[in-house]
Amino acid sequence: MSAFESTTALAFGRSGGMAPSVRSTNLDVLKSRASKPGEASFFYHDHHFQHDSVKVLPGEYYVTADDMLIMTVLGSCIAACIWDPRVRVGGMNHFMLPEGGGDTSGRYGSYAMELLINEMMKLGARREHMQAKVFGGGQVMHTFTTMNVGERNTKFVLDYLQTERIAIVSKDVLDIHPRKVCYFPATGKAMCKRLAHSHPETLETQERKGSAATVAKSTSGGSVDLF
Repeated sequence: MSAFESTTALAFGRSGGMAPSVRSTNLDVLKSRASKPGEASFFYHDHHFQHDSVKVLPGEYYVTADDMLIMTVLGSCIAACIWDPRVRVGGMNHFMLPEGGGDTSGRYGSYAMELLINEMMKLGARREHMQAKVFGGGQVMHTFTTMNVGERNTKFVLDYLQTERIAIVSKDVLDIHPRKVCYFPATGKAMCKRLAHSHPETLETQERKGSAATVAKSTSGGSVDLF
């Protein structure tokens, strides 16, 4: 493993008392569901983790209480993984910029964060019980230096969570590395792999365009061999 590659496994603390049962899911059922606007819909079976999985692309989110994996790849973008340990509902978003004016799109953090929280509450989560993990905000391309996109995204999400009084239990942000994040919403476990800079210009282009098809094609397959 090179100096550019590292792995972090992070688990939310468990609440006391009897834990609700973890619900399993089925890939065919997931693929047959009608997706909501902005909801991730690229489903696959991850052979490394042996879980049905969904890939969250730029501007998307996914919320569930099912025993499955939510995955994304980040450059300067941010992914917030939020969990309610009492009802074991979790979700992830993937936003590209902090604010979009009046644009109600998941590409912007101001909308993406509220959408994620509201969708969790629809499944029984409560804002006062939520815990967060934050990933991304890397300066993966030298052309982003003057724009400070990663820094702006990171500051936005940390300030937002503080304002909403949602505890940040862990984070892996800033620096210069792209990241691959695997999140298990039924248990609150998250894994983050810092990726080597093999083709950072491809990731930059994907994030700028928010191209679902390009991201899906370039990161398909599901296995995370170096976790």
